[in-house]
Amino acid sequence: MTVTSRYLGAWEGFWRDAPDEPGAVIWDAEAALVAERHLALFRPGLADPELPVVDLGCGSGTQTRFLAGRFGRVLGVDLSEAAVELARRNDPAGLAEYARLDATDAGAVRALHDRLGDVNLYLRGVIHQSDPGDRGPVAEAVAVLAGRRGRAFVVELAEAAKRVLADLAGGPAGPPPKLRPVFAHGLAPAEVADGAFTELFGAAGLTVLGSGDLPLATTEFTADGERIELPARWLLVGADKGVEKGVEKSADGGAGGGA
Repeated sequence: MTVTSRYLGAWEGFWRDAPDEPGAVIWDAEAALVAERHLALFRPGLADPELPVVDLGCGSGTQTRFLAGRFGRVLGVDLSEAAVELARRNDPAGLAEYARLDATDAGAVRALHDRLGDVNLYLRGVIHQSDPGDRGPVAEAVAVLAGRRGRAFVVELAEAAKRVLADLAGGPAGPPPKLRPVFAHGLAPAEVADGAFTELFGAAGLTVLGSGDLPLATTEFTADGERIELPARWLLVGADKGVEKGVEKSADGGAGGGA
């Protein structure tokens, strides 16, 4: 199975039209507001932090480059060749590696695992931006790449984000400038129920080892200059069997426990 031509075309068009400058894409906030916050939750739950890290759905590579400064080997992969090319342009020092990967292509996913072995994964918004029929195969790809030793840190918009986005799009001036390309290219964020992610990963043979709420920063601002943050959920998943380990969260997003 591979993604539909419509879906691939939408993402190629989106990234081909995206400006090169940092922060031009609505979800491309600086790493200090995104991957750095996530790393505080991600790293303590790793069974083997020496494994390569795959940033699945790397986009422009902003978060990939941050991770490359914290792990020995980092590979950013994306469905869109235009995104991969942009990520490479944004990383002239070659801090990370980049490659195109269709995560629903089981053969390509197995080939990447054959090349890297078990990996730890980082993915933001990949499943909620996938067509319904592709969500299970993406979860299966995470399971194949993680293998027995790897862990995946998954961040997805919460159901509540759909209302926030609808309110932004329905304002008197229409969608904010950085949200307009998302709709223009036929991308539909926040279309997955909160409870679906545990089921998707469970069906792929993965266990939720930790989870919590942490808003996802965007590069867009309200009229009064406040940064827009979208409700989001995170999960740490791996091949371990057992009950989910709860993580209490403080109001500022800090962890009060460990995954």
